Amino acid sequence: MRNLIFSALLISAGLILPIQSTYATGDKESGQVKAYTCTGCHGIPGYKNIYPTYHVPKIAGQNYEYLVIALKAYRADERDHPTMGLQAEALSDQDIEDISAYFASLGGE
Repeated sequence: MRNLIFSALLISAGLILPIQSTYATGDKESGQVKAYTCTGCHGIPGYKNIYPTYHVPKIAGQNYEYLVIALKAYRADERDHPTMGLQAEALSDQDIEDISAYFASLGGE
């Protein structure tokens, strides 16, 4: 209860500090090397996968946190896509952070 009152006082006084991301930042240079396989599909403009047939999303410039969450979800089988699941299954948390940092740094190129 004391924490709730203290939080209310901080909010009313305008003393709330910006919340920082809880994600570690990856190394985009390492990510560029690790993302080599990813660019085989995600680096081709207008690419469509054969089976199942779908438009492969362009991920250059995508939000870093989104990419981390998506790759971890594929790895944990929380997102259903066989190819992405297999690709992500071999990645460590650091690999995911590095790859995400690399793609996020591309600025939508």
